[in-house]
Amino acid sequence: MGPRRSTAVRRTAAFAACLGLVAVGGCSSGDDDGFGEVPARPSTSASGSSSAPPSSSPAPRSTQEPELDVEEVAGGLEHGWDIGFLPDGTALVTERPGRISLVSGLREGASVTRVRADLDDVYVNSEGGLLGMVVHPDFAQTRRFTTCQTHQEGGAPTDIRLVTWRLAADGRSAEREKTLLDGLPISTGRHSGCRPELDADGALVVGTGDTAVGSIPQDLTSLGGKTIRLDLETGKPMEDNPFPFAKDPMQRYVTSWGHRNIQGVALQPGTGRIFTAEHGPSNNDEVNLVEPGKNYGWDPAQGGTVGGYDESVPMTDTERYPDAVPAVWQSGRTTQAVCAAEFLEGEQWGAWDGALVVTALKGAKLLVLSLDGDGSVTDVAIPEATNGPYGRLRAARLGPDGALYVTTTNGDDDKLLRIAPRT
Repeated sequence: MGPRRSTAVRRTAAFAACLGLVAVGGCSSGDDDGFGEVPARPSTSASGSSSAPPSSSPAPRSTQEPELDVEEVAGGLEHGWDIGFLPDGTALVTERPGRISLVSGLREGASVTRVRADLDDVYVNSEGGLLGMVVHPDFAQTRRFTTCQTHQEGGAPTDIRLVTWRLAADGRSAEREKTLLDGLPISTGRHSGCRPELDADGALVVGTGDTAVGSIPQDLTSLGGKTIRLDLETGKPMEDNPFPFAKDPMQRYVTSWGHRNIQGVALQPGTGRIFTAEHGPSNNDEVNLVEPGKNYGWDPAQGGTVGGYDESVPMTDTERYPDAVPAVWQSGRTTQAVCAAEFLEGEQWGAWDGALVVTALKGAKLLVLSLDGDGSVTDVAIPEATNGPYGRLRAARLGPDGALYVTTTNGDDDKLLRIAPRT
């Protein structure tokens, strides 16, 4: 299939300003067209903000939005969950049913080869399976990459794990080197989260899901419904995490809490700030700017006063938790089922240079969020070329050539797509 040209529909900064005046209800037009809402976000002082310098936020270099071409690089995948680029121009793709595939190149017509790996212990059910992945920065020397995967013993789910692998020189097989971290909670596979990203210091940041258990998001001794941060080599919590001396060893990993199901984690170039994309229940998917040591306000146990999993509570419950951090973007009265998040970078992206791209499952589209210097959303665009024709979109990674690579997740002959500005 040849390149697809695109224009974009946009929601302007004026619309964002209107939405900034409301909380959850908001301007109804945003609920119907997929743009969502931009909730009011209080300014942060130095003591309450992210540790990265906000003044370094990249600004668009052009006011012109690019026309987009979409190539189908390869097909034959099944629920491609994440993408890892290798130094020789190939790429690895994790597939939720418990497979790793090697894609021979990054342009149309690439072939897909199954990587032999012992993945028999992966628990595949609901949102559980072989999930996110990062290629190690020293891959050229070590051939290492790390995956998120749900683990089973005797056919029963036990936990979610981070596993480090070594890819063979010919790329045809991978050997399990070690379990980097285990003990992340699991239930039926629902809300397994587990999207990894390397931060500006080279630490591994992982967004997790609450496993649909009401007490977990606010429990600092559980790694569910959190962002966590650990050493990529040792698996130990980073010493500058918010709770380095906590009595419970699990709490030492926690960066932020009160999350529902983080599906996307993205590092903002030039600032080191981490943004996450998170599923809402029946409304208000969120994009959040992570502030270490902060609560993001999801509490389906209502402070332990109810049992089960009460999804009628707000995504960010500022009544129960007045200091909860509000989202920088919400989907409004409907959900898009937002998934991966990635920053665009390079002059070729025009007005979208420095914008945050979020994929959508139910919404079957890309959302392009332009940000202000403090991380606030000023503009939302939906490129027409990716608004529906490829179905559900999951992974999003910026490739070494400056193009955006996205996977479809429809379950039948899923694709790896290359999305780039028309030159």
